[in-house]
Amino acid sequence: MARLKAFQSVVQQNADIADSLLVYIEEAHPSDGWMSTDAPYQIPRHTCLEDRLHAARLMRTEVPGCLVVVDSMENASNAAYGAFFDRLYILLEGRIVYQGGRGPEGYRISELKDWLDHELLKVHFSILKKQQQRLTSPHWSI
Repeated sequence: MARLKAFQSVVQQNADIADSLLVYIEEAHPSDGWMSTDAPYQIPRHTCLEDRLHAARLMRTEVPGCLVVVDSMENASNAAYGAFFDRLYILLEGRIVYQGGRGPEGYRISELKDWLDHELLKVHFSILKKQQQRLTSPHWSI
């Protein structure tokens, strides 16, 4: 849950410039399997899509303001993005521009935040440069 809270912080800090999306995949620590000691909810293995939807609704309460969607029972998103247990991505204009390591060891919110901060500086600099060019370019009138 600590990772989710850190993610929520990044979501809130960047809400004005970035859309955030959580894809809920299969439960990493089901209550009827390898259960985590710090799990705030008792979520059994998903046997149908309704089970997964129920678990995703619980997650949504932990990250207000972030869209939460659910992977198929065939785990298509998980397979496509190598997300199990968790993974961070940034997509820009339909392209993956940041791919974090696989969680839990490779899940680094600080990397995600650093990437966003660095890219924001580049975007702001580009905007300022364009504004400056418009102000200093000759204006022609007829």
